[in-house]
Amino acid sequence: MTKAPSGVDKNLLNEVEALETDPVNSHQAQQLHQDRNDRRHQDAKHHYKKKDMDPTH
Repeated sequence: MTKAPSGVDKNLLNEVEALETDPVNSHQAQQLHQDRNDRRHQDAKHHYKKKDMDPTH
């Protein structure tokens, strides 16, 4: 964990550090790739919610 300077999003800073990590071997490369896919999946799951556009209820 990194201590973020004031005004900087700590979660974003940790994500940047995780993405800058170079894999040592093929197993670690696969794990990093899976972590990236998991983050994308979670992001998509939380950001693409269908909104109820019908104001009649």
